[in-house]
Amino acid sequence: MNARITADWLRAPALQAVFDALETDGDTARVVGGAVRNTLLGLPATDIDISTTAEPALVMEKAAAKGLKAVPTGFDHGTVTLVSAGTPYEVTTLREDVETHGRSATVRFGRNWQHDAERRDFTMNALYADRSGQVFDPVGGLPDLEARHVRFIGDPRLRIAEDYLRILRFFRFHAQYGAGDLDAAGFAAVIDLRDGLAGLSAERIGMEMRKLVAAPRAAETVLAMREAGIVSRVLATHGGLKPFQNLRALDALAPETRAPALALAVLSDGGEDDLDDMADHLRLSNAERKRMKAARAASDIPCGWGAARPAPVPDTEIRRLLFLAGREAAIDGMLHAWANAGTGPQDDLFADALTRLRDAEIPVFPLTGKDLVSAGVPAGPKVGEGLQKAQAAWIDSGFALDREALLAAAKAD
Repeated sequence: MNARITADWLRAPALQAVFDALETDGDTARVVGGAVRNTLLGLPATDIDISTTAEPALVMEKAAAKGLKAVPTGFDHGTVTLVSAGTPYEVTTLREDVETHGRSATVRFGRNWQHDAERRDFTMNALYADRSGQVFDPVGGLPDLEARHVRFIGDPRLRIAEDYLRILRFFRFHAQYGAGDLDAAGFAAVIDLRDGLAGLSAERIGMEMRKLVAAPRAAETVLAMREAGIVSRVLATHGGLKPFQNLRALDALAPETRAPALALAVLSDGGEDDLDDMADHLRLSNAERKRMKAARAASDIPCGWGAARPAPVPDTEIRRLLFLAGREAAIDGMLHAWANAGTGPQDDLFADALTRLRDAEIPVFPLTGKDLVSAGVPAGPKVGEGLQKAQAAWIDSGFALDREALLAAAKAD
């Protein structure tokens, strides 16, 4: 693999200005981790993190001298965020562990790039690049990256004992970047140390699981997690693994299959209470909880999905689902039902329904409460009851009844 990178983000004047500030008076700086890894893999680089030999207070002084804004976002742990031309860059002083606690570590600052690399998690995450793009590989990450092999640095048990979240990160990075089998030594270590997951916060577990279930190789990786006794510990469920595999088999047809809320709803393989348990367990947002429940509810709306129907789903059924659920939930629900049916991407009836759910107009109910009051319906509960009756009649008619017919239905005893 090429040991030099060229990328627009590296040549950006904003980043080069950060290098100009840091690399004075004998100090050096390098981009580290995800930006280097992803660029070498031909993937987008998102967060650009920088390591430097300068200690935090000096980083802030250097930034001020060059007119850059400095924010002490993690000062005690060596991290200062520098803002250059409106872009934030996390700058962290080289570190080495003094003592580890399973969730955090006591560190001291240093100037040794090898020691800084050795305290990181995986070899592919310990790659550095200087401002010219020259890549530095202190722990053998380049061969592993080329092989798409997620491997702990040094003894996997020691790396995990430093932070038990690395158990989930091991699976998540394999799902995102890995090829072939899981690293055998790493897999054995996560099984031996899986009890350490109990000490992690739900928020940290939730963040990792959101990313994991959306990754390209999530289906097979979650299966490996079940074999390792991890799934029931982090999801509060034994999981609907087969439906989840079926869902991810549809990736080429629907980007929604990678939405964490839908993926987790399928994995829960349960009703509303089970979804609430999972959402609580992972500290999901209200929006994520709502989407999970909407997908589950929409999957139960009878539309005659799947191979059992000898003909395409009628347009009236498509419009009914869109009207009752809305477009996002309708598509999620259909994908949920498709995953449970297990008929695969070759099911033309589901595929046809998916296309029509994307393209069809959502019916707009033509009556309001004011319309009923104007037509003589007494204000109060009778208005709501009338709207429900009219709406039911409208749906049953295939959305064909006009406004006058709906008013009559609303007022009928």
